[in-house]
Amino acid sequence: VQLQASGGGLVQAGGSLRLSCAASVRPIRAYSMAWFRQALGKEREFVSAIRGNSGMTYYTDSVKGRFTISRDNAKNAVYLQMNSLKPEDTAVYYCATRQSWHVNYAVATNYISWGQGTLVTVSS
Repeated sequence: VQLQASGGGLVQAGGSLRLSCAASVRPIRAYSMAWFRQALGKEREFVSAIRGNSGMTYYTDSVKGRFTISRDNAKNAVYLQMNSLKPEDTAVYYCATRQSWHVNYAVATNYISWGQGTLVTVSS
């Protein structure tokens, strides 16, 4: 399984970015996909997940109402639309996947494959 994350960059607080994760797994709709992030000096933390097949979405509290995870089955990709960005959103963002849904979807070790990460920097 290969994941390729992209879309990071430098943005001012209040701005928006859209991260993309291209996946080699097919069909992507059958896989659970997630975004995690890791700020400098901190542990990797869960951001959002989209469940395979049902498409149900999950978010950590700090991004609810600002971030949206979505999936494009035709393009075999998952996206993270990030609006109203804050300096505390600064981190390397990683996409991850597993085939079956795990009840502990917010735990990084429950995902089998990871992308290389894309850096998001939000200036104040």
